[in-house]
Amino acid sequence: MSEKVMRAVCYESYGSGSEGLKHVQVPIPKPKRDEVLVKVEASCPNPIDYKLQGGIARPIMPKKFPYIPVTDISGEVVEIGSDVQFLQVGDKVVAMLTYTNGGGLGEYAVAPAKLTVKRPVEVSAVEGAGLPLAGLTALHVLTILGHVEIKSGGKAANVLVIAASGGVGHYVVQLAKLGNNHVTATCGARNIELLKSLGADEVLDYTTEDGKMLRSPSGCKYDVVINCATSKIPWLTYKQNLSEQGRIVHLNPDGKTMMKSASLKLSCSRKKVTSLMMCPKKKEDLEFLVGLVKEGKLKTVVDSKYPLAEAEQAWAKMMGGHATGKIVVEP
Repeated sequence: MSEKVMRAVCYESYGSGSEGLKHVQVPIPKPKRDEVLVKVEASCPNPIDYKLQGGIARPIMPKKFPYIPVTDISGEVVEIGSDVQFLQVGDKVVAMLTYTNGGGLGEYAVAPAKLTVKRPVEVSAVEGAGLPLAGLTALHVLTILGHVEIKSGGKAANVLVIAASGGVGHYVVQLAKLGNNHVTATCGARNIELLKSLGADEVLDYTTEDGKMLRSPSGCKYDVVINCATSKIPWLTYKQNLSEQGRIVHLNPDGKTMMKSASLKLSCSRKKVTSLMMCPKKKEDLEFLVGLVKEGKLKTVVDSKYPLAEAEQAWAKMMGGHATGKIVVEP
C-alpha cells in the first residue's frame, strides 16, 4: 500500500533566502500521542522563520534538513493522538507548531495539542493563522514587559508603538486600546489611516522630523514604548520623550540596548529598558486572542495572500521588511 504524500515547501541548507526554497512531495506526518494532525487552511510566516534559515540558531535549529518552515497555522483536525482529550477530528483550530519540527508550509502539519485551540466559526482561517507568534508576542510585550493594562477601567498609560503597522505592532495598538490607554503609533505615510482605524489616538510618519524624534502631537510623555522596529534609535531621543518612570521594550535588541538596560539598573534610574528574549507560549493566551477576534475586538490585518505554489514570493515579501500586518500562505 503506497504511502500518502502531500505538497510542501522546504529548504535543504542555511541561507539563500527565497531562492533556497524548494517544492517537494513528502509523506503526510503522523501525530504522536500528544499531537494532532491538521489539514492546513492558512499559514503565516514570521521574520524568525527566515532568520532561522539564515542560521541565527545554527547549529541547534533547524535540527535537520530538509526543513519545512513556518509555525503559525490554522486548519482542521484530521487525526488525533491517543492522549489528546479536548480536541477531535473535524475541529477547526488555530495552532502554533514547534520550531524543532516546523511544518507550516505544507498541506498538512503536526501540532502539539497544548498549543492548539478551537477556532469558532466567527474567526476565519486567515484571521486565526496570524495570531500565534505575532499575537502572543504583542500580548506579552505589552502586558508582561510593558506593564500595560488592557482591561476597560484599568490604569491608563501613554503608550508609543514604533513600527506599528507590522505583524506584531498592529496587534499591540489594538490590544493597548482595549484599556484606557492613549496610543501613539509610528509608521510610513501609507499606513497612517489604517492605524487610526485600529484605534491609535495619534500617528506619526516616521520619515518626518516629529516622527524621527518620536514627538507626540499632543505633547504627552510616554509611560511605555514598544519598539517593533529593527532600526536603532538613540537613547537621547527616547529619554526626552519618556515620563519619569517610562519603560522601553525592544523586540529586536542589540548589544547597546543590553548595555543601556544594565546601566539604568546600576544607576537606579526610574526609567527602564527591557528586551524581549523569549515569548512564553500559553494555550490560554492563544484562546484569549482568538476570543477577541470572535468578539470583533481584535483584527488581523492581511498584507497579501499567496498560494503554496508561490511561497517564494511570500518569503521574499516578508524578508523585504515592509509588510503591513501579516503575509498569508494558503495551500
